[in-house]
Amino acid sequence: MHLATETWTDLDAVETDVALLPVGSTEQHGPHAPLGTDTLNAEAVAEAAAEKYADPVVVAPAIPVGVAEEHRRFTGTLWTAEDTFRAYVRDVVASLASHGWDHVVVVNGHGGNIAALGEVTARITRRDEAFAVPFTWFDEVGEHSSDMGHGGPLETSLLRHANPETVHEDRLDDAAENGSDRWGDWQGRVNLAVDSHEFTENGVVGDPRDGSAERGEELMERATDALVELLDVIRERETGPRDGY
Repeated sequence: MHLATETWTDLDAVETDVALLPVGSTEQHGPHAPLGTDTLNAEAVAEAAAEKYADPVVVAPAIPVGVAEEHRRFTGTLWTAEDTFRAYVRDVVASLASHGWDHVVVVNGHGGNIAALGEVTARITRRDEAFAVPFTWFDEVGEHSSDMGHGGPLETSLLRHANPETVHEDRLDDAAENGSDRWGDWQGRVNLAVDSHEFTENGVVGDPRDGSAERGEELMERATDALVELLDVIRERETGPRDGY
């Protein structure tokens, strides 16, 4: 059940303590994919898992702006500081928990959010009246994970499957030819680049032409199955501040 499309009275009657909070970003994804790619993909996985899960699951509205300053040179990119982002996520989880939805999976679609989400969900679980964990969909797709770039084959594939109207198919050649085949500017194991424009002309990393709607369907199935399995596990966890806090 999606909070944004239900009435409060209908939600009040739902018997569940499990919620999904999609988190994405508003940032460039090359000339072929929308700035909302990460948010769209996180929402799609969350909604598919909620539909597939045997028991009711509440899906919260997505958080569309994340930790994305590395894309600041590309028009339209929005970002927030990590401490602001963590505080916002914590507040939203607390809101969910106040209604009894105190087992929360934060479904993430943006690599730049990963470190902040790991920290804040641990803080929530240690100190708040909730149990929260992060789930990044592209880490849960088996061998496909090694093909992750930026606006590359994985993100483009999932868009082609779940939101095909958002992909500019006629720009894929340009996206591939003026992008980068690797994230960063490396000297040994040290990344010298701070922002993405330093190593990719158009913001793309990876070849989006290696993606397809069929591949996107497989990615969706794998990510959804992993998230459904996670829901089974987290609902058994105790909530509330840990001893010593």
